Amino acid sequence: MSHVALALALGLAGGTLAGLFGVGGGIVFVPALTLGLGLSQLSAEATSLAAIVPVVAVGSFRQHRSGLVDWNSAGIIGACSLVGVLAGAEIALNVPETALRRAFAVFLVLVAVQMALRATRQMRAVEA
Repeated sequence: MSHVALALALGLAGGTLAGLFGVGGGIVFVPALTLGLGLSQLSAEATSLAAIVPVVAVGSFRQHRSGLVDWNSAGIIGACSLVGVLAGAEIALNVPETALRRAFAVFLVLVAVQMALRATRQMRAVEA
């Protein structure tokens, strides 16, 4: 698959997952950019952040039209995230590539375990 075709497929998959599950593109984009396009971890993270901007704008507008956005919480989270992303980017620039990859992998595993446990608890509560 060519670089452009892979980027097109990645955008479609990332947008679909963002709209379906509300996940940030990084969960999809960063692994695909490193594995599929051969970008470094740091470059994949930066590219993912830039690529998610239009997804966030369109997705937020669509969900706003449905009355689903809690703008007070979104504003607080967004404002605090600005400080966090500046700090995180500075840290990432000073961490070795292999450590970034490992930390990202651990993060994905922890998120997956947490989601699986929550789903299991919810299923048990419904059955009870």
